[in-house]
Amino acid sequence: MSKVKAWVSAARLRTLPLSVSGIITGSAVAYATGSFRIIVFLFAIATTLGFQILSNFANDYGDGVKGTDNKERVGPARALQSGKLKAKELKHGMVFTAVITLLLASMLIFVSFGNDNFLLSFIFFNLGIAAVIAAITYTVGKKAYGYRALGDLFVFVFFGIVGVMGSFFLYTQSLGYYVILPAVTIGLLSAAVLNLNNMRDRLSDAKVGKNTLAVVLGPGKIKVYHSSLITLAFIAAVLFIWVGLGGGLHFVALIAFIPLFLNLLKVIRTKDATTLDPELKKVALSTFLFALLLFASNFF
Repeated sequence: MSKVKAWVSAARLRTLPLSVSGIITGSAVAYATGSFRIIVFLFAIATTLGFQILSNFANDYGDGVKGTDNKERVGPARALQSGKLKAKELKHGMVFTAVITLLLASMLIFVSFGNDNFLLSFIFFNLGIAAVIAAITYTVGKKAYGYRALGDLFVFVFFGIVGVMGSFFLYTQSLGYYVILPAVTIGLLSAAVLNLNNMRDRLSDAKVGKNTLAVVLGPGKIKVYHSSLITLAFIAAVLFIWVGLGGGLHFVALIAFIPLFLNLLKVIRTKDATTLDPELKKVALSTFLFALLLFASNFF
């Protein structure tokens, strides 16, 4: 395999639609309020993709050097694990991606706030730095939070709260109370994707001391947790469309929950969690579909 293909593999392109779902959702709400700007949207998407790719490189590196990614791992082979990339190469890739992403974040802040809002620019730039740190320390370092059952919380915060509410604020410089509902929806569904990953890898993670929430809760309770994520996400979505958008054709976005509830049934009935790998793609793409339909519903 060429180096280019190795880097593309390490970037894990299948994770990218989920990463931009929060931006699209926040942009959908901004469009509904007449605040949407295409330049902000494009830079927000580019910045978010940078953060996600950085996170994927760091995850590959962190799990690789810790020995978490080994022959017992069920999912797709990682770049470091398979020898396609060396640890030093991945570290250099992380530094390069972090620099490019912070540059994109700086441009995003400038087109959003201009020269007149130094305080807001300062706050959002520090949020960018926090996102870089969170992306790296998920699996890298002695205190990696992904090994301490905190991954779900960070995914909920950065994919949901920061992604949706942050992008909405970039357009409007304000926050409505109703924006929390779609943020919760995207945050919970993003956590559901991570939870499926952790359910699939629960046994192998437990052997190497990676204490994800799936390891901590065990096979029974983690299914209840997963059910709660999907159900609460649906309730938040319904309330937002009903209260925040006034219902109508915006309810078409709920079509995305059909495969999500099918996933829920699959998880409940599955006895061997190692067979759940295809479900990650289903939930991730359903979340992306929800965001797209919510945005498109503005034109119905």
